[in-house]
Amino acid sequence: MQRRLHPLRALKAVLRLTWVELKLFVREPTTAVFVFAFPVALLFVMGEIFGTRGDSDLFFRGFEAMDYYVPAYFALVAASIGVIMLPAHLTGYRQGGVLRRFRAALVPMWIVLGAQVAAALVLAALGAVLVWFFGWLVYGVSRPADALAVAVAFIVTTVCFAAIGALLGALLPAPRAAQGAGLMLFFVMLFVSGTGPPTEVMTSLMVTIGEWLPLSHAVLAIQDAWLGFGWNSTALLILAAVALAASLGALRAYRWK
Repeated sequence: MQRRLHPLRALKAVLRLTWVELKLFVREPTTAVFVFAFPVALLFVMGEIFGTRGDSDLFFRGFEAMDYYVPAYFALVAASIGVIMLPAHLTGYRQGGVLRRFRAALVPMWIVLGAQVAAALVLAALGAVLVWFFGWLVYGVSRPADALAVAVAFIVTTVCFAAIGALLGALLPAPRAAQGAGLMLFFVMLFVSGTGPPTEVMTSLMVTIGEWLPLSHAVLAIQDAWLGFGWNSTALLILAAVALAASLGALRAYRWK
């Protein structure tokens, strides 16, 4: 039977565990590659392809290509943490008996998963700032039209993908399987969610597949806030619903591990 923690003690426990998780994540090569290097490298690729073509009236929602891609890659950073890093990390915890030791120490599972989400938020924020910095430095990307709306959409996006990652970590059998499945899902989302080719050049099948994946809604939520279209309540509600469902599923699954 798990003890009930005072809210302040619970918060301190989450913060301490978050600090430990951050140090563990930073040591992983996948963190450097998919959170910090890959989004920036992809930004440069898209910038060299579309940055000077003047296609903003045909594609990119009427804006410059880099103003379109920078907020989209905020979502991509969050997705990389959720579907590549977290599942492999948590399946490693399962195989190594770390979760059993947490249970033996009477640490509630929600604190363990809460620390994963908090660490994901910190890493995603660092990756997003890096994307924006290089977008501003190299391509002169404008500032967001509504910084508060961008921040809220980014937090909801990151929590959503962290919850998905926690659920995948509970369901997939081993770290290698988790990383392989995560990479496959990541690259599928990359190409059909508006973070690779713009949606205007995709086939109707690709658009339909993208609409069933959370990254498309994350891109729209952050882009709309950045470009001045306001709060995309539909996209935010979809992301929140996915986050809630994945969180409940993860807590239930880990209860039986």
